[in-house]
Amino acid sequence: MTKLFGTDGIRGVANSYPMTPDIALQVGRAVARVFRAGEKRPCILIGQDTRLSGDMLVHALVSGICSAGADAELVGVLPTPGIAFVARVSGASAGIVVSASHNPYHDNGIKIFGSDGFKLPEEKEAEIENLVLSGKAAELSLANRDTGRVRSNPEASRVYADFLKQCTPDSSRRSDGFKIVLDCAHGATYQIAPRIFSDLGYSVEALNVQPDGININHQCGSQHPQGLAQRVVAGKADLGLAFDGDGDRLIAVDDQGEVITGDRVLAICAKYFQAQNRLKNNTVVSTVMSNVGLSQTLKRLGIRHLTTQVGDRYVMEAMRASGAVLGGEDSGHMIFAEHQTTGDGILTALMLVDTIRDQSKPLSQLKTILTPFPQVLMNVPVKSKPGLDGVPEVLEVIRRVEEQLGDSGRVLVRYSGTEPLCRVMVEGPDQETITAYGREISEAVKQAIG
Repeated sequence: MTKLFGTDGIRGVANSYPMTPDIALQVGRAVARVFRAGEKRPCILIGQDTRLSGDMLVHALVSGICSAGADAELVGVLPTPGIAFVARVSGASAGIVVSASHNPYHDNGIKIFGSDGFKLPEEKEAEIENLVLSGKAAELSLANRDTGRVRSNPEASRVYADFLKQCTPDSSRRSDGFKIVLDCAHGATYQIAPRIFSDLGYSVEALNVQPDGININHQCGSQHPQGLAQRVVAGKADLGLAFDGDGDRLIAVDDQGEVITGDRVLAICAKYFQAQNRLKNNTVVSTVMSNVGLSQTLKRLGIRHLTTQVGDRYVMEAMRASGAVLGGEDSGHMIFAEHQTTGDGILTALMLVDTIRDQSKPLSQLKTILTPFPQVLMNVPVKSKPGLDGVPEVLEVIRRVEEQLGDSGRVLVRYSGTEPLCRVMVEGPDQETITAYGREISEAVKQAIG
């Protein structure tokens, strides 16, 4: 119980520490205190995805916020980037999202955005964390006459949808029967994404749009695009688009049914932006998890490539520092800084569709810009997360594999910031070799800390 925030907010099994109503209440109080500016009463925007525990945690946050003298504004089910956008344009003091993103329904999380729409810097998260863990947040309740109020904002979804539709150029080419299959993962995009693409004139088939609280991300969405791929082929669609539970990721499926991950989308958009003179500072940002093929493609295009640690917040920080307007992760978080302050699955989908349509080429042709190195990613459940430098039996195996790969591949072993997992990634010359290496490292991790 020494830390709350991971790489993407607070996350865990709902109704277990730290995702308990009590912790949520204390977080609400701490957020109200941290965002109090002088005598002005803060207003904290709160949205959620569709998972069962969302209502419980939202109401606990509301109680904490109001007891500490701030107002709470509820927007209901809305994608995470929608909360970031509405917080930015509505004058709210901050925005909170109750979601565990791509995780199963039994998990939940709390993400916090500032009034500028950006994820909080680590110092601000540390301030909130300290108030909660020290017990000081429990002392922040005010006298009855100073408590906050709760109101609903039924217009938030429309405001966000209107913004997204304005991000794409007007064009009559949308009305010529271009067919898109959407997989909304029974999550936060289940209403808004089909509506946006239909409003723009596309022929839309929407999958997984019947959330029941426990089916979010279950064998669907960006984590499981196989069903979408089958539907694209069977329905002879031009494109498939899969979102995760909170709508900040996108994984695409081309017209031939091949899954297209974030690195390829990034490369396709980078080349298109470069040709349009929209690639500011001729720079693209991604994380260390990006395939080596992305680096090679960007180098061939003469584009500067910056890499960061895993997490779209770190991608965004590097983009702001370098002036880049395009960045992302292979997992599907894409940031188009011309328009947004965080990863946005629907915006990415719109940008990709415009790129395809404007060049009059199918995604199956555009994807050839990048040939990924064979890559394997294995997730090993762990009981704890000690520094890997202090686990010699794992380090020894990693070093041996790296020596055997030489310049023909690479190894990256890291802990998940949101789940009790160690992620083992190996790239190399062929699938059989790297799979064997991945299993070797994974077994060492399992034996040492699994």
